[in-house]
Amino acid sequence: MAVLVTGGAGFIGSHVVDAVLARGDEVVCIDNLNSYYDPLQKIRNIQPHLDNPKFSFFCRDVCERHKMGELFDAFKIDKVVHLAARAGVRASIESPHVYTEANVEGTVNMLELAKTHAVKNFVFASSSSAYGPRIDPVFSEATIHADCPASPYAVSKKSGEHFCHMYSNLGNIPVTALRFFSVYGPRGRPDMMPYKTAALISLGYDVPIYGDGSTKRDWTYVEDVARGVLSALDNPRPYDMFNIGNSHAVELKRLIDLIENHLGKKANRVFVPVQSGEPQFTHADISKAKTHLGWEPKTSIEEGIAKFIEWFKLQRRPPQKALELDYQTWRFK
Repeated sequence: MAVLVTGGAGFIGSHVVDAVLARGDEVVCIDNLNSYYDPLQKIRNIQPHLDNPKFSFFCRDVCERHKMGELFDAFKIDKVVHLAARAGVRASIESPHVYTEANVEGTVNMLELAKTHAVKNFVFASSSSAYGPRIDPVFSEATIHADCPASPYAVSKKSGEHFCHMYSNLGNIPVTALRFFSVYGPRGRPDMMPYKTAALISLGYDVPIYGDGSTKRDWTYVEDVARGVLSALDNPRPYDMFNIGNSHAVELKRLIDLIENHLGKKANRVFVPVQSGEPQFTHADISKAKTHLGWEPKTSIEEGIAKFIEWFKLQRRPPQKALELDYQTWRFK
C-alpha cells in the first residue's frame, strides 16, 4: 500500500511517516520546506528514512496542483494523509491570505486529485481551533457546532472540513477529519509554547505568561496523535470527524512547572495580556474516537514532557537569534 503524506517532513507528519513505514507500507512524503521555521529541522526529521527503498521524498507545494498531479500519476497512491498547512494562530492574524492559499486552496487541490485518482481513503488534519472560544466543560464533535472560529487559521481549518464533507459526498471518497488538540513532543516546532518556553528558560530570558497562567489546554503527545492518524487511515468511513486529544486539560502554570523540573532550571515568569484569537480552554471528548476508531491516548503529560525535554536537550542549540527577535516583540510592546 502506498500512502501519500503531505507535510511529511514536519512535526506531526514525520511521526506519521515513522509509524506508516514501521508497519511496512510505502510512503510518498511531500513537503515544501518553507521558511516558517528552519527547513534543516525538517530534513533532520526524515533523514533516517532517506535510504529506505519504501520511502520517497519530494519537495512540493500542495498549491501546485499540476506538480502534485504528476506524483499521483507516478505512484499508485492508495491513501492520503493531508497534514500540509500553514500553522500558528497568531501568525495567521498577521498574514491571513497566506493561510487561505495554503490551507484552503491546498486542501481543495488534494481532494480533487484524490477524487480523480480514486484513492481509497483521505485523512485530513483539522484543529481544535475550529471550535472557537467556548465555555463547554468538554468539546464534543457530536454536540458542538463549530461555527465561530476566532482566527484565520481556525477559519481555514473549518473551511477544509467543509470541503472534505463536500468531496466525500460528491466525489464518493471516504474522508475523515481529525481535530488535533495542542500537539507537543519531540521535533516540535520552535514557535510552539513547549519548545519556546524551554528555549527561553535555557537562554535565561523572561518567559511570558499570557493572562494569569490559569488557562488550560488539552496537550496531546505527538506519538499518540500519529497512532490516531493510522487508526483513521485503517478505518475508511463516509465523511466523519473525530477529536484527537489527551482528554485532560492542563493548566499553563502546571505545564511550565513540568518544563522547569525536567530542565533543572527555573523560569523568570512575566505576566502579559492574553493574545487575541487564542482559546483559553480546550478539553477533548474522545469517546467517539474510542468507539469508532479504537483509539485512545497512552501518554500522560508528565511522561510526554519528560520525553520532549530529553529530545530538546539533544538539539544542537536553541534558535537564539529567532528567539531574540520574538523576545523583543512581546517584551517591548
